[in-house]
Amino acid sequence: MAKKILIIDDEPDVLTFLGTLLRKNGYEVCEAGDGVEGMRKVMEEKPDLVCLDLLMPEKTGIKMYREMRKDEQLTKVPVIMVTGFSTPAIGYMDFKKFIHERSIPAPEGYIEKPVDKEEFLKAVREIVGQ
Repeated sequence: MAKKILIIDDEPDVLTFLGTLLRKNGYEVCEAGDGVEGMRKVMEEKPDLVCLDLLMPEKTGIKMYREMRKDEQLTKVPVIMVTGFSTPAIGYMDFKKFIHERSIPAPEGYIEKPVDKEEFLKAVREIVGQ
């Protein structure tokens, strides 16, 4: 049975790119365009993995991630953070520190935009297999 991956991103091009890449590699995919829809879908779909953009309207990826980690049903769902940050001053390494300093478990993965398809697939496989 194919592993189910929920992609949450407000950029339609990213949803299309990641969704197509995952489907071509045998994964079942569901999508959400913001954190509010993402929280609803993660509860409904029970994905094996969530790929979560950090900056989105309605509810940011950071806020959604915090909510997931505090919810008994969602705390064990693995998350790959997908970030558009590319400068060292506000890059994903600082985000790791931000999460760690708040005593929230770190996400299982971090991927920078533009997403490198091989790096992304490797991270997905390491987390959910297939």
